[in-house]
Amino acid sequence: MKGPIKLDIMSDPICPWCYIGKSYLDRALSSYPDHPLVIEWHPFQLNPDMPAKGMNRRIYLEKKFGGKDGAIKAYTPILENVRKAGLKINFEKMRRTPNTLDAHRLIHWSGIEGKQTAVVSALFKSYFFKALDIGNHDVLVDIAASIDMDSDVVRKLLLSNADRSNITARDTHSRKMGVNSVPTFVVNGKYVVSGAQPPELWAKVISEMRQKET
Repeated sequence: MKGPIKLDIMSDPICPWCYIGKSYLDRALSSYPDHPLVIEWHPFQLNPDMPAKGMNRRIYLEKKFGGKDGAIKAYTPILENVRKAGLKINFEKMRRTPNTLDAHRLIHWSGIEGKQTAVVSALFKSYFFKALDIGNHDVLVDIAASIDMDSDVVRKLLLSNADRSNITARDTHSRKMGVNSVPTFVVNGKYVVSGAQPPELWAKVISEMRQKET
């Protein structure tokens, strides 16, 4: 094998399709422990205009999908894929939809320490399984501590404006490049794969990449 292959992932930690897509990717990677992929997570806010403190989830869903019926229609395929992926999402316990700018800042800082995927996993679990508000600083600090980041440093950074413009600029850049939904995967800087793809597709991608690199 000649070397690692970059896998860039644009996602948002409140995106259920991103949660599902990561679970499918994880399943494929577990079957190839010597896979060549090096993963980097990039910011994309589903709701860049969300109020800083978030908003009531029921109101958010009805506004976004044009009422209760629209929300039910939009979430039916999500629920089907959640079951297929063997995941659990506690939609009934979710009370607020957060602004994810600070969560993306935490993902960025975790990347400096080589802990991006760990913090992304923790954010997904906190939001979808524990139904926590991942826009809340205390929740984000606890997540940081759970993966052995310095919680005091993270809290100070969250209280500052550190990397806000960085996250916004990277989000804007992705949109200008044509990304309009997540998850979006870019393999080796060349091949774009959109949506929550099944493990079989990732197994094929990994196999093909390994053959090209040998």
